[in-house]
Parts: sequence; C-alpha cells; structure tokens
Amino acid sequence: MILAAVLGDPISHSRSPRLHGHWIRRHRIDGAYVPLHVSNDDLLRVLDLLPGLGFAGCNITIPHKEAALAVADQVTDRARRIGAVNTLTFKDQMILADNTDGEGFLSSLDAGADWPKDRPAVVLGAGGAARGIVDALVSAGVPEVRIVNRTHGRAEVLAERFDRCVAQDEAELGDAGLLVNTTSLGMEGQPPLDLDLAYLPDAAVVTDIVYTPLETPLLRAARERGLATVDGLGMLLHQAVPGFEAWFGVRPQVDADLRRAVLG
Repeated sequence: MILAAVLGDPISHSRSPRLHGHWIRRHRIDGAYVPLHVSNDDLLRVLDLLPGLGFAGCNITIPHKEAALAVADQVTDRARRIGAVNTLTFKDQMILADNTDGEGFLSSLDAGADWPKDRPAVVLGAGGAARGIVDALVSAGVPEVRIVNRTHGRAEVLAERFDRCVAQDEAELGDAGLLVNTTSLGMEGQPPLDLDLAYLPDAAVVTDIVYTPLETPLLRAARERGLATVDGLGMLLHQAVPGFEAWFGVRPQVDADLRRAVLG
C-alpha cells in the first residue's frame, strides 16, 4: 500500500483527503491519504518517521510551510524563490521539496478564463499564498504585479523578492487585466472585501483563492458587473496534481467529478 498525508495544525478542515481519496478510488490504487495533526514541536520528528512507515510523501499546510523548507534535502527553484513548500516527496532516503501553489493557481486560471497576460495584475494580500501566486504571475510574463496589503511594509517585502513587482497603498485597477484576492476577507465568518470594481476594465478577470463560500462577495460583485470570474476551488485541485503523480505514479485529471467529490 502506498501512503501519503497532509500535515498541519489545525488539520480537521482540510479537504485534501477527500480530493486525493477520490483519485485513489478512480485509479484503483492500493493506497491511502490521511490527515495528520502535527504541532510545530513534533514536525521534524514526524518527517523523520514517515518514510520508514511507508509514506511516499506528504502535503504541508499551515503553519509548517517554511519550517519544512529548512529540513528538505533538495528544493526546487520555485520553492526557494517563494520561501515555503507545500509538497514533500520521500525518495532514496531524501526529502524533496516543492511548492505547487503557483502552478495550481495558473492552471485553475487558464482553465477558468481567458485572462489578459499582457496587462498588469493586482494581488491583494502579502501572505504565504500571495508568494506562490506572485511568483507564478511573474514567471508567466505578466508585465507588472501590484501588491496591496493592509500592512504596506509586508507588501514591500514581498515586492522586493520578485522582478516587475511594486507595492501599492491602494489598488490601481484602471489598466489591470487580473485582480486576485489572497486574503481571508470574504471567507465564511470573515467580513467581506471592501473594494470598488468600477474602475476595472471590462476585459479584466477577478479571482479569489477563498472557496468557502464558492462565490465570495468579491466574485459576486464582479459577476454582477459583467466581469469573468474564477473561484478558489480550482487552485486547491490543480496544486494537488504534481504531488499525487509523484507519490502514486499516475497523473490525475481535474474535472467536474472531482469538484463534486471535494465539495461533498
């Protein structure tokens, strides 16, 4: 049996077991994917034990993404640029680390809308998720990425990590081709994001990494304005593909059946 896991604290909210479990059943793999509640103090010990217990790898979620980077034997270039990892593969007594968040974001965006890659992108937030998304947008050739965060200093720190990035106090939307919300605003139990979309061009695309609810107030406002939107579930689904392929030897598909399975 091939084993994989997701490590985090907390972990009960994670939909990754439902996601990977669907693929395991679809491809009739003798395997399992389990959630493991792991504290900061136990992370290194758990990562040391998992390979010997038959685990092929694991996903890493909050709050361990930076700590896991420090213990990896090999790290991909994009994970180093981002400064955090979300996917570990155990191979030949080594820990291989990657960050697939940006890849998942771009795959979801490409599948969901025809977005203008030749226009600036505005990214709201400067946390861990924003890092992967900014890296992916820069790698995709977006001419400028504008980072807006409640704490301007954090936006400046993030902008300094990547080329063609600037920190802004307010979102400059007039010529933007893409608006990305990476904050928790709009999530169930959180206040909505207060942003006037009137200045966005008609060809702009609005996306939100929040997927509870699937249509956030931001996406609803964009849809009502006639703008194309992409929900946050696709990023979760697409970022899981490389890890599953590395661990279970099959490249899975993201489709409507998977979305239904993850949404329950």
